[in-house]
Amino acid sequence: MSLKFLFANILLFCLSNAAAQYSQEDWEDRDTWMNVSEIFDFAGIEKGNQVADIGCHEGYLSFHLSKRVGESGKVFAVDVEGYRLEKLKQYAKVRKVRNIEVILGDYDNPKLPKGSLDVVIVMDTYHEIDGYMEVLGHIKKALKPSGKVLILEKLKEQKRGKSREEQARGHTLSSKYVKEELKQAGFTVTKEVKDFGDWQENEEKQMWIVVAEQTPTG
Repeated sequence: MSLKFLFANILLFCLSNAAAQYSQEDWEDRDTWMNVSEIFDFAGIEKGNQVADIGCHEGYLSFHLSKRVGESGKVFAVDVEGYRLEKLKQYAKVRKVRNIEVILGDYDNPKLPKGSLDVVIVMDTYHEIDGYMEVLGHIKKALKPSGKVLILEKLKEQKRGKSREEQARGHTLSSKYVKEELKQAGFTVTKEVKDFGDWQENEEKQMWIVVAEQTPTG
């Protein structure tokens, strides 16, 4: 087997494995290692809430949120890739889900409605955002005065202690960087879970959660 052929197969496996966590066919398996209800409890999401799912992909979390907030609530599903949102809309039509609105965002602007959201969730997406301070600013403007932002990431063991740039290149991030950035953006961290289990049941990828609210002024 040539090295070129071997590399191509390794790359294909990695891309397929990365996509699996987001495709509809793998959502049932994802439910076995991701406690979505507990995530929503941490954020205090209730019936009738207006919430956003930034980096929604095909809608795994958005559909869970849809059930949580009920018919009186609303979910804004945001992604920068139109084809993902088209799939989400197709799934919503088949499932007869009417409380999800898709938004094609920019890389530095999720284009959320201003001053109307109870909770914004950014799951396994924050590390991909280059203009993270701009995005946090937009999130702050979108939240109600009592609104919250929840960020969930995975920290890969081999990237612990590395710089923010190196971690982000490795599609991972430490909570210490995010907490500082939230503070700079005018948020106060109110809850933190340093170990929320293993991403895809891989003990080398530890999940963590940070919940923050707008820092009171005056």
